Amino acid sequence: MSAEPPVRKLNSHLFVCLNERPPGHPRGDCKSKGSEELLLAFKTEVAKKNLRTEVRAQKAGCLDVCEHGPSVVVYPDNVWYGKVQLSDVAEIVEAHLIQGHPVERLRIPGK
Repeated sequence: MSAEPPVRKLNSHLFVCLNERPPGHPRGDCKSKGSEELLLAFKTEVAKKNLRTEVRAQKAGCLDVCEHGPSVVVYPDNVWYGKVQLSDVAEIVEAHLIQGHPVERLRIPGK
């Protein structure tokens, strides 16, 4: 029998909300605020920093903080970011995922 490959141990798991609602919905949604592009930017930045074996960036359904969208949550730290823009991606990767310091100005209050 061949040995099974070892289970990959991630340091961080980053979820980007890609929830979509009908236009005009009172809660809005993250997808219409650019979260698809945001997810791609996180994946690109993680690869650029050679973190693909340590950090996983992936899509999530509704994170239920629509008023703060686009929203991102980082586990296992349980750090929630809101109103994240493309210009914030490199800072989150460098400060939080590499140096271990969450980006306070983007944190969702009470989360």
